[in-house]
Amino acid sequence: MFLSGTLLNAATVLAGGLLGTFLGDRLPERLRENLVRGVGLFTLVMGVKFALETGNLLYLLGSIVLGGLLGTQAGIERRLNELGDALQRRFGRGEGTIAEGFVTATIVFCVGPLTFLGSIQNGLSGDATLLTIKSVLDGFTAIALAAALGWGVLLTVAVILVYQGGLAAGAAAFSGLLSAPQLTEMNAVGGLLILGVGLKLLRIRDVSVADFLPAILVAPMLVQAVAIFREAIVR
Repeated sequence: MFLSGTLLNAATVLAGGLLGTFLGDRLPERLRENLVRGVGLFTLVMGVKFALETGNLLYLLGSIVLGGLLGTQAGIERRLNELGDALQRRFGRGEGTIAEGFVTATIVFCVGPLTFLGSIQNGLSGDATLLTIKSVLDGFTAIALAAALGWGVLLTVAVILVYQGGLAAGAAAFSGLLSAPQLTEMNAVGGLLILGVGLKLLRIRDVSVADFLPAILVAPMLVQAVAIFREAIVR
């Protein structure tokens, strides 16, 4: 079933988010901060690992620059924050971290190589191995994020079901659409964005990561464009 991994992922985030929300104030502030820092450090390492798997650094550079221009022009980060603020006004009841929890968790859970590789693998073959690994990681991350940022993390479950499930459904419908080099560069760009998330979690730099999301779509287009150009030169 091409949605098996997505359903498992949503369930672990829901369970982790509920546990983290319940524990929230019961955990000392210092411990909550250290949980988020720990997740941030892991996120940095994972981001660097996958970003360095690029086949050509120029693909990474071109994708992140062009994607950043498109995302900034579209105002993706601003729109996500506005959505989070709207949800906070509707459901927050004065809790100031609902929007931050929703936006941060959405980026952490829905951007990265495991999201794309796992969803595509699950969609193409029904194999949910990668998404099972991601589910375990996301479950623990949800505990840390919800304990520190509140129940806004739980709102990400709907995003996971729609976004990740959509990727899996698309992969099932259009199997074989992307080549191995295209997937590699998509994963590398995802790793670079995850690195930005880690910087945000560690409060080193407030990177507008969401504005760079189009870079993930730009990457396979660049790979295809270069392949066509090279073929034209050979002829």
